[in-house]
Amino acid sequence: MILQSLRQELAYPRTSVQLCILGIAGGVCAASLIILFRLAIEYIQIYAYGGIASYNKANPITLFLLPIFAVIGMLLLATLTRYKQYRMGIPFVIHRFKRFYGHIPFKTTINQFIGGVLALSSGFVVGREGPSVHIAAAGSHFIGSWLRLPFNSLRILTGCGIAAGIAAAFNTPFAAVIFVMEVVLREYKVYLFVPVMLAAACGTMLSRAVFGNESELSFLNFQTLEPSLLLYLLVFGFCMGLIGSAFNVQLMWILRRFRKVNMLYRFSLAALITASVGYFIPDALGAEFINVQNMFNEHPSIAYLCMLFLLKFMLATIALGLGIPGGIIGAVMTIGMLAGVILLQPLNGLDKTSDLTATFALLGLAGMLASVLHAPMAALSAAMELSSSPEAVMPCIIVIVSAYVTGKQLCKNQSIFIQQLEFQELKYTSSSIRDVLQKTGVLAVMKRDFDIVKDASETLLYARLQASPETFLMNKIEANIDARFEQVELNVSLQENVHPTLSHVMLGVSHQATMAEVHEILHKQRQGAVYIFESDEHKPIGIITWNMLHSYLFREQH
Repeated sequence: MILQSLRQELAYPRTSVQLCILGIAGGVCAASLIILFRLAIEYIQIYAYGGIASYNKANPITLFLLPIFAVIGMLLLATLTRYKQYRMGIPFVIHRFKRFYGHIPFKTTINQFIGGVLALSSGFVVGREGPSVHIAAAGSHFIGSWLRLPFNSLRILTGCGIAAGIAAAFNTPFAAVIFVMEVVLREYKVYLFVPVMLAAACGTMLSRAVFGNESELSFLNFQTLEPSLLLYLLVFGFCMGLIGSAFNVQLMWILRRFRKVNMLYRFSLAALITASVGYFIPDALGAEFINVQNMFNEHPSIAYLCMLFLLKFMLATIALGLGIPGGIIGAVMTIGMLAGVILLQPLNGLDKTSDLTATFALLGLAGMLASVLHAPMAALSAAMELSSSPEAVMPCIIVIVSAYVTGKQLCKNQSIFIQQLEFQELKYTSSSIRDVLQKTGVLAVMKRDFDIVKDASETLLYARLQASPETFLMNKIEANIDARFEQVELNVSLQENVHPTLSHVMLGVSHQATMAEVHEILHKQRQGAVYIFESDEHKPIGIITWNMLHSYLFREQH
């Protein structure tokens, strides 16, 4: 009874205590998985390198062999799970969210968890947010699937999991909420905000309990810029827009070039290139922020920074383009920080620029995110929260707007996620009618007042309708193998010699379905009805007619 009441309430698109509790549960589940994911990566790195991302302290032979062993592990796992294509990460999650209410296949989640651990711990230049989003979405969605909650609430639960996963991965609850609303949900509704915020808060609390309270980019001490330097930020943002667009172009070129190449050869090539570069230049490996911090502390030369920028740019596009499981955002952040410090060099002749390395690294991160992802709000919130610097807001806005407009208008650049979705032919949009209807479950609209008769004759049906014309009447026709339901109504036609009743075959719809599924069944005939069932499709619990659907859609659109 409690579970039925929960399902009934969650079928409505509104804020409720039940929805808040669901968001917390999804956040806890997702964050727990991400904590295990992060711990697995860190333990492997500590064992292999003697410390987290300590590539420059490791034996060169180890740096060469680990990417190769990691790819062997990924290929063995793909063979065991009979997995032929790595469709994972944020683009895949967006597709599943839009088209399948956030359901993530279990097989892809296993490949993403283990494959992500292997890739991130072995030095590939990929971010951990891709696997984190995938794993977190699958974990939170599992709770709703197990409870057989309405599909509209499963979409929200998936968004909660993504927010908790990003918050747990980067210790950034606010940026996680903005990312989910801007990139995944792509809409701003209060009833969506509340559970997503709660999930992000849960993810952050659990992450801080394990990994500590300090932000990963707290070493970037943002310095207030002189007003005379603000004009240069427009040029800076313009350059970051070009770099971000070049990153997207290069990544998509590799994806298209190797589209028909077998996964064995693609992964092997990525491993050999990464291993070879890592053997000679360990600092080029990985996309961890602590690695960037250690490098900045050593005050490297501009030539060395330029070399690292080019190598990380190359290794990131190769690894991601050839299908290594990992995220784009972490790699883009690292590349953006290096680019920001390089673009500081033209100001070195001016006064008061000696302490601006961290400042321009942060601005480079923000500009690169805006240009690559086309998510300016997410870029701004990430830069603010990761650095814990409110003073960064105005300079970041200038850089983000300049980079975004440059990429969008001058370079004709799209979000890398949208480009990947279109390349993989994964649908990520739907009609405006479906967008409206899939927000409400059938339990919120269905009518429970109906009568059922079994194998009734036309005379009996006519008599029942005459006696109670307002009652919805269903005739259950039991065949030898199966049974079907028909809606029976009075024939109000003015023609002569017609049957006194009309019958329409009714299809069954699960109680988890949304009004979008009802519309798909009824919109062609624009008449008839469907019946709603729980576990047994031969036991209706409610009905929805075309008139009920039409009235609901009219109210929602007006």
